Amino acid sequence: MTTHIYSGPLSMFGAKVEIAAREKGIAFELVMVPFIEGDAYEPKHPVVLRVNPVKQQVPVLTDDQVELFDSTQIFEYLEDRHPTPALWPRGIAERARARQLEQKSDEVFFPQVIKLFGLQHDMHSAPAVAACAACARFYGEMEALLADRDHLAGPYTFADIAFYMACVFADRKGAGMTRATPRLLAWRQRVGDRPAVRAVVDPMMKFLASQGRGVPEFLQR
Repeated sequence: MTTHIYSGPLSMFGAKVEIAAREKGIAFELVMVPFIEGDAYEPKHPVVLRVNPVKQQVPVLTDDQVELFDSTQIFEYLEDRHPTPALWPRGIAERARARQLEQKSDEVFFPQVIKLFGLQHDMHSAPAVAACAACARFYGEMEALLADRDHLAGPYTFADIAFYMACVFADRKGAGMTRATPRLLAWRQRVGDRPAVRAVVDPMMKFLASQGRGVPEFLQR
């Protein structure tokens, strides 16, 4: 049975899964679900509805007898199913720290970015300024981690994939990183130059450009 990844042209979480699959060299079929104006996915794809009936969101993965939703759960399955190349560190403590970084990217950093989605008309408002400040503090925390390593958890891991994609969306919404975090800027370049990342992010940026939407300056190739 063919592995299928159901995603969307502007799905950050779907992009995470696709990058991970490409990094592992997994053969898969990518299914882009219907997307309409207003960043809505309609009509809902029947496989998405079956596998994720409550949230009705991508990404969804189907593989043999396994059907999963949620990017982190799919990450874990891919790591178990295709352990080489590894995208979690080998040591128990190191792996735990990497998992925590991936979770913080999704649940601590990205919620601040989400707040900015509805504030693009008033980026000088108190809520927008507070959200940008929270993002800047998180950048500072990640900058400190990179003092003695090239990637967030030591080796390149799912945590880097997750945070890179969150940073793409943060930049789009006005909370991009600055020269205050030079190590983080260099990290972003390293991750963004990976073929698996380019293969996913470049089409997303082309889609944005085709709709007349802004493309982050660091991705304007």
